[in-house]
Order: sequence, then structure tokens, then C-alpha cells
Amino acid sequence: MNILALVGSPRKGGNTDILVDAILSGAREHGHAIEKIYLRDLDIGSCIDCRICKREPFRCVLADSMRDLYSQLDASDVLVFGTPIYWFGPTGPMKTLLDRLRPYVANRQLRGKKALLAIPAGDGPKEADLTVEMFRRSLEYLEVELADYVLATAYDRDDIQHDATAMAQAARLGAEL
Repeated sequence: MNILALVGSPRKGGNTDILVDAILSGAREHGHAIEKIYLRDLDIGSCIDCRICKREPFRCVLADSMRDLYSQLDASDVLVFGTPIYWFGPTGPMKTLLDRLRPYVANRQLRGKKALLAIPAGDGPKEADLTVEMFRRSLEYLEVELADYVLATAYDRDDIQHDATAMAQAARLGAEL
């Protein structure tokens, strides 16, 4: 199985990254192919609502990092979305990525894939409810199954290491893929 992890945190090695790595570690132990991408390293522009992606060949016309990322999304079986909570939602890069998934409404190439969410929040899981719902609705619209999610309490660097329950859950999610 091909697993693509998309990390929307601006901090490499931060709480979100560590939580995503726990999922990927569990998956890797079961022989799955893993790829992790940091959205901060990509040049992904905002959707300009030109709607060209709604016509053949159902691709976005913007010339940026999404061109390569679309191929990686197409080749994946499972998508792992990792984002900390910023103002009760995902980070800007993660939201921009979601906006740029619009071609998949027409071409349906994400249909049947599974998704996992990894979301740390300073005030804990209750702070992530709106973000989980946003992902749930967006993924449903794209015909992607939200298989599960792990919500954690973490704010300062390495706080996630103190949330043993979330770390164990993340490893279990990866292992159960």
C-alpha cells in the first residue's frame, strides 16, 4: 500500500511531524511504502476559481508544485493529513492544499482512497472539532473515506512526547492500515 503523508506544520520536527511519524512508523513496520511531504517546502498557490479543472483533462492550470503533487496523490492509497490547529482550523498551507484538490471533484481519482488525520492542539482534542468536521466533509465530497484520526494535546516543542495515549494511538493507526 502507498501512503502519502502531507504535513501542514511550519515546524519540521515539531509536534505534528512527530505524530505523523508515529503513524508512518506503524505503517512501515507492516511493509507499506511511505512518502512524507512538508507543505512548507512547496510552492502551492491559491485556487483562482477559474474552473478550468472542471473540464477535460480535469487538471489545474496553475504552474506550481501541485503539478507534481497531483501525481503523488493519484499514486497513493492512503493520505495522512497532519496539521496543528491555528485559530480553530488547519494551517494556511494545509487549507490551500485542500482548496487545490478541486480537480478531484470532477476526475474522481481520489475516490475509494482512505485518509487519516493527525491533529495536535494546544488545548487538546476539543479544540480540533471544527477541523475534523471540515476534513470529514471535504473528504466525503471527494469520495475519500476518513478512516480515523488522532487528536492530541501539544503546544510547545516536544509536548506530544508527553501525550502517550495519542502517540500509541497514532502508531496503532499506522499498523492497522
